[in-house]
Amino acid sequence: MPRLRALLLLGFTFLGGLALVVSRSDANPETVRIVAPGVWFREGDMDQGHCNNIIIEMKDYLIVVDANYPSGARAAMADARRISPKPVKYVFDTHHHGDHLYGNPIWTAAGATTIAFKQVGEELKRLEPARWQAAAKTRPDVAELHRDGPEPPRQDINEPSYVLSDGSRKVEFRYFGWAHTRGDGFVYLPKEQVLCSGDAVVNGPYNSTTDANIGNWPTVLEAAGKLKVKYVLPGHGVMGGRELLTGQAQFMKELYKAVKEGVDQHKKVEELQASIQLPRAVEGWVGEASLKRQIKDAFDEISQGKPRGELPN
Repeated sequence: MPRLRALLLLGFTFLGGLALVVSRSDANPETVRIVAPGVWFREGDMDQGHCNNIIIEMKDYLIVVDANYPSGARAAMADARRISPKPVKYVFDTHHHGDHLYGNPIWTAAGATTIAFKQVGEELKRLEPARWQAAAKTRPDVAELHRDGPEPPRQDINEPSYVLSDGSRKVEFRYFGWAHTRGDGFVYLPKEQVLCSGDAVVNGPYNSTTDANIGNWPTVLEAAGKLKVKYVLPGHGVMGGRELLTGQAQFMKELYKAVKEGVDQHKKVEELQASIQLPRAVEGWVGEASLKRQIKDAFDEISQGKPRGELPN
């Protein structure tokens, strides 16, 4: 077994060398690449709706970033067992969306503790079980769990930062505010300079703005960018460097700016959806199928004078 694991790690190390130069066109779903010794990036299959996962090795256990959908959870769990005999002790939900959290029961049944910032649980109370029940109608992996709603994280983080350290590695859980969702959590490895972003950063046209604070999103990323970061591991798309932080922030700035100019000119949302073209500098984040919805969400946020989904006072 030790020899087999050594061979696996050697193979992942080779893949890791390739990972540092991949681009969006190099996407290879359901593969695992080593980012740093004991840190693996698992690219999810977006055709199945899966998010990315990160596996972090501690002295006696593993930490997994994001529970994924149930089918994605099972696949990530199998990879975790393949790369290390250590148990998964913690699974961190970066936010409340189904592709990052609905797999919680799979992990807890295997003995893991799911954790998240408290805002994640608050969003689940506000928005569920309606979304779970809708997903169960189209996703067999959700329906087969025979639950009335999602399983909330078992442990809440009530402060803006939380640290796990066992002498072998330090793992920081950071909250910088409302961007993609109210509960966006980041995982930061200071020694390795690795930032796991959830969907606050994606690498490609994968942004959902349904629960977002578009105007505040760049501020959150600027706060995260104050950390020493060499590798950014996004919620969707291939891994990259600091350029993902700056590119994601710039996309949101340009989206917000373009829509606000139209609102200030008293244009209707349909006019903006038909006319807005964002600069080439952010074209990697622009999707033809999603831009109209993003414009609508920004329009509602700006014209109503508050972020979408703002709770009443």
